[in-house]
Amino acid sequence: MLQSEIYERARLARDPRFDGQFFIGVNTTGIYCRPICPAVSPKRENIAYFPSAAAAGEAGFRPCLRCRPECAPGTPAWSGTSTTVRRGLRLISSGALDDGNVEQLADRLGVTSRHLRRLFGRHLGASPLAVASTQRLHFAKRLIDETSLPMSCIAEAAGYGSVRRFNDSMKANYGRTPRELRNGSSRRGLTVDAATLSVRLAYRNPFEWQSLLKFFALRATPGVESVVGDRYRRTASLNGSHAIIELQANEASGHLLLTLYGVATTSLFETVQRCREMFDLDAPIADISAVLERDPVLAGLLQKQPGVRVPGSWDGFELAVRAILGQQVSVKAATTLAGRIATSYGEELALPDGVEHGELSRVFPQAERLQRARIENCGIIRARAGTIRVLARAVSRGELSFDASQDPEEFCEALKSIKGIGDWTAQYVAMRCLKNPDAFPASDLGLIKAIDRPLRVTPARLLARAEEWRPWRAYAALLLWGSDANSGG
Repeated sequence: MLQSEIYERARLARDPRFDGQFFIGVNTTGIYCRPICPAVSPKRENIAYFPSAAAAGEAGFRPCLRCRPECAPGTPAWSGTSTTVRRGLRLISSGALDDGNVEQLADRLGVTSRHLRRLFGRHLGASPLAVASTQRLHFAKRLIDETSLPMSCIAEAAGYGSVRRFNDSMKANYGRTPRELRNGSSRRGLTVDAATLSVRLAYRNPFEWQSLLKFFALRATPGVESVVGDRYRRTASLNGSHAIIELQANEASGHLLLTLYGVATTSLFETVQRCREMFDLDAPIADISAVLERDPVLAGLLQKQPGVRVPGSWDGFELAVRAILGQQVSVKAATTLAGRIATSYGEELALPDGVEHGELSRVFPQAERLQRARIENCGIIRARAGTIRVLARAVSRGELSFDASQDPEEFCEALKSIKGIGDWTAQYVAMRCLKNPDAFPASDLGLIKAIDRPLRVTPARLLARAEEWRPWRAYAALLLWGSDANSGG
């Protein structure tokens, strides 16, 4: 079936599975909509399909004020088949084009700017700058609708540089000033004070919040992370200031509620994007399932976990330390050791007056703090402590980074060059830190047990079988780990 026919059926059915995967430009009104827009469906001859909101905007269409394209689940970070596009989208989400320099972005990705524009045009229908501009525009619109932030703060948070530029952009794209948009919005009382801000994060269905919550709960570093009831909370250090991040699901309305304590306006966009990746909100579940359900074992697991996600990480170094601690010990033991490191070497949490931090008390130590630390005193065996120190030195000196722009295979090789880090650790870190959807720790005993209980499968045979699961092997791993709560590092 042609892609346009698929889009047409999804539009007429208002199929929520396609929300955010394409957008509809209406020639008679000059606006673009989500496929679930409640407005009367226009005639087919009056519409055009676009693979991204940026493509619709670049074609001259304005966002619909009724269905609010800015609230759609994000474009999957691996959109299309290009690894370069996937990495580029992650960098743009982290603000790599705030200065508008496509050449520098292309250099980080190891391609020419001309080739990068060609790839974005092929897979997203828009240039890198258009993608960044649309992302900034949509983020600002959500803050207008969902918060009481002053317009000057929204302009700063969305990266406009000046209120005048912000006003001009909103007027050009929505036909209204920011204040007119706020007066016409249907905000539900989400407010902001000196320390607290709440925003909604849409996700792509199906989405299993409880499974994610269970995963994080088992691995929550004492003092740094906690899962209480249906809420995940953690501490963070953003541009030298401490903060608390809290997420809670509202499954009835299809979003997570992100509440931030002590996060500066300038760090707001970065924080939101990191939380989206941490909880894998934009995973293209339909594409993943179409590949994995061909395997009879995974097909059965998909029926039980149709909304499987790959949990990300807040900080790459923190997760890498946690992965090293998890080598050949139980999840519970590794969590205890991580808590001891945080207590001994992490900074004491410092927040604005009046912010309740509960059981959270520490910010996980940065690499500079651990490169000479005597962490053997925390009950960690000497060899493993030495590996963590070498890792910390490599990160401190800039010899190793968790930059999303790097090639995952090269990253794994660099990580494995550190004595004490093998393929399992490297693949696990690439899966959760770099968000590589094809990372796969084939030597993991939990994966081998889940795929074949009598243990006839070797890591080499499992790796060969997993060739059929590409490019979604990380999701296959989560499905298999999901059958054993104590697996998965």
